Amino acid sequence: MYLAVSGNIGSGKSTLTRLLSERLKLTPVFETVDENPYLADFYQDMARYAFHSQVFFLSRRLEQHLNVVNQTLDVVQDRTIFEDAWVFAKNLYQQGHMSLRDWETYQSLLQGILPALRMPDVLIHIEASLPTLKKRIALRGRDYEKALPDQYLLNLSGLYQSFIEEYSASKVYILNGDRLDFVERPEIIEKLCNDIDDVVVGGLF
Repeated sequence: MYLAVSGNIGSGKSTLTRLLSERLKLTPVFETVDENPYLADFYQDMARYAFHSQVFFLSRRLEQHLNVVNQTLDVVQDRTIFEDAWVFAKNLYQQGHMSLRDWETYQSLLQGILPALRMPDVLIHIEASLPTLKKRIALRGRDYEKALPDQYLLNLSGLYQSFIEEYSASKVYILNGDRLDFVERPEIIEKLCNDIDDVVVGGLF
């Protein structure tokens, strides 16, 4: 079983990844946010560091896939390479923080990588409103995230909606992150795990 967890900044991906790994005995693969040497600078000057930051994430995602996801029978991954490209990098390009030259170079790198990657069995997508995102961002207390503009998060949410509508690499399970607060009520995970079993084994969707 290969589960992937997608969602905006602050949606609860890392928490959900951890809870699923514990409940389903899956190897967790977490996003390498704190390892990105460009990230703090990126939040201060997006135009200057957008390409550098996204290429770092792309390289780390490739490393995770080749060394863990592709080699491990049962795994759950915090954020996918698809989101890196078609949500975050695309947003930077659309907002003018990434040049056309850098955008095309990034896409070329991505297309060269994709054939080597294992595709998920199920993509679990967390939908969350702006108040929920801001609440969880504040709770985890990363200094470089405190000044994130609301519009930046809203732009990402819009791109996530388009991404989920167009995504076809695997089955998709939508989780309402506002109504089903698995962060504060981990018992919700039990129903989610039962649903995932139905999706993977029984072909529910």
